[in-house]
Amino acid sequence: MTDSPLLVADHDTIRTITVNRPDKLNALDSATLDALRAAFEAAANDDAIRAVVLTGAGPRAFVAGADIAEMSGLTPAQGRDFSLRGSRMMRGIEKMPKPVIAMINGFALGGGLELAMSCHLRIAADTARFGQPEINLGLIPGFGGTQRLIRLAGRAAALELCLTGTPIDAARALQLGIVNRVVPAAELQAETMKLATQLANAAPLALRGILDCIDTGGEVGIGEGLEYESAQFGLVFSTDDMREGTSAFLEKRKPAFKGR
Repeated sequence: MTDSPLLVADHDTIRTITVNRPDKLNALDSATLDALRAAFEAAANDDAIRAVVLTGAGPRAFVAGADIAEMSGLTPAQGRDFSLRGSRMMRGIEKMPKPVIAMINGFALGGGLELAMSCHLRIAADTARFGQPEINLGLIPGFGGTQRLIRLAGRAAALELCLTGTPIDAARALQLGIVNRVVPAAELQAETMKLATQLANAAPLALRGILDCIDTGGEVGIGEGLEYESAQFGLVFSTDDMREGTSAFLEKRKPAFKGR
């Protein structure tokens, strides 16, 4: 639809979802949160799609935050509902059975950093900026910023970013483990699509198992996590892809995975 806050395009087995509000620096309002939830659910259920790239429209921002104009008039109950709306959408991305790459082309602040952190991998332009500046508005992060930062970057970095609200550059974000790679801005799209293609060509059911094990293992003790991994390891032996992958290795040829 022409009034959608998103642009969705497929490139073979890769789907690109673009937050398309460049005049608002791609800020997340309720309509955009709902559109993202629907778009990721559609990608999860589309057997032709094997990897997803998420980015923002325009040269300045990935997503510069939540829509302050919308938030400013919320009641406490409405504020909680808005937080849950965004948090649940982002948790849905995190639990996607297909890999999601955030292609961070500019500002990733507040809700934008939270959105990026919900993706499985993050590639940033060297010009990108990151931060949780909610403290400057008398707010706290509401879409998972405190929780994912402490898991990705550790307690000290989470406290620094959230308490000071001071943005950091891409090099610092890489050092802290908030992003996986930093590339020159001119190479961002090519490098992201190269990685997405690599993932799209991998065994889909094995990818799903890895995503599931890491998501589950991050929330349980090591013993329970190891048991879960062993159970998932056993399950992949029931797949045609496992037979194809091992046969291709022994026959010294490239595997052709079918997701079965």
